[in-house]
Amino acid sequence: MTGKRYAGENYAARTRRHARAVVRSFYEYHRDMHGRPLLNPFPKTKRAEDEHLNAHHNPMHAFKRSVRRAPYQPKEPRRTPRGIPDQAFNELFAALSSHRDRALVAFSISAGPRASELLGVSRDRVSPGDQTIGVIRKGSRALQWIPASSDAFVWLRLYQQQIRPQALNGPEEPLWWTLRRPIRPLSYDAARMVFTRANETLGANWTLHDLRHSAAKRMVRDPKLSLTDVQWVLGHLHISTTEQYLEPAEDEVVAHVLAHHARQAAEPVKPVMPAPDYRSEVLQTLLGTAVLGGGPA
Repeated sequence: MTGKRYAGENYAARTRRHARAVVRSFYEYHRDMHGRPLLNPFPKTKRAEDEHLNAHHNPMHAFKRSVRRAPYQPKEPRRTPRGIPDQAFNELFAALSSHRDRALVAFSISAGPRASELLGVSRDRVSPGDQTIGVIRKGSRALQWIPASSDAFVWLRLYQQQIRPQALNGPEEPLWWTLRRPIRPLSYDAARMVFTRANETLGANWTLHDLRHSAAKRMVRDPKLSLTDVQWVLGHLHISTTEQYLEPAEDEVVAHVLAHHARQAAEPVKPVMPAPDYRSEVLQTLLGTAVLGGGPA
């Protein structure tokens, strides 16, 4: 396992939608200009309100999408969120080169915040005593204190001791800084380069968002955590978004079934119980095995 099976899935989906729109416009142009009885392979939806769905689109908002698919338009496959297996995560963590990077990854894998939320944490929103950090949620922009593992706070302390002579100590100063001079707040691109260097070492292609998926998968597998607990920690508005982590990935299913077969093969063969009025020596001859109560095998 080296990372995502499909790279750039969102970009690929947008490209497919754009290609369908181009082909639809091509057929409409030739039908209007030449009057040929062409059948458009990608017609628009039949609902009248969908014809002018984005006619007065506000550039500050996202484009609205039709609630129904057009005829002959295939359904976009839903990809299962891909988490990092435990062994691959251990290798990834060992490939990190600084306490800052280890602290970042430890918070991501234990609390599951988005990368932008974690990088936006300031010094006054860290509470080692309560073992929580305060993040500004991406959608609601509300402050939420989420729990993290004790290991994450240990790595954070080591990182803070490492940069104490350099970083600013104000309570509202950013928590994460670059390690090279001139020091500046750690950006998303700089944090992504941490993964790029580790991936080059391992020959993998993990991303920062894979850590959030991995944290979610670990939490939903814990029988003592309810789905609503995981929803709250991840900051999902709808529980249906959290439910997608209940669906196992293909490699996880294969591993679980192979382990099942191994357990079945390791179990001792149970002796056959003879039915009433059957002689044990006859069953032994037919089945080729020892029978309870049938004397020596």
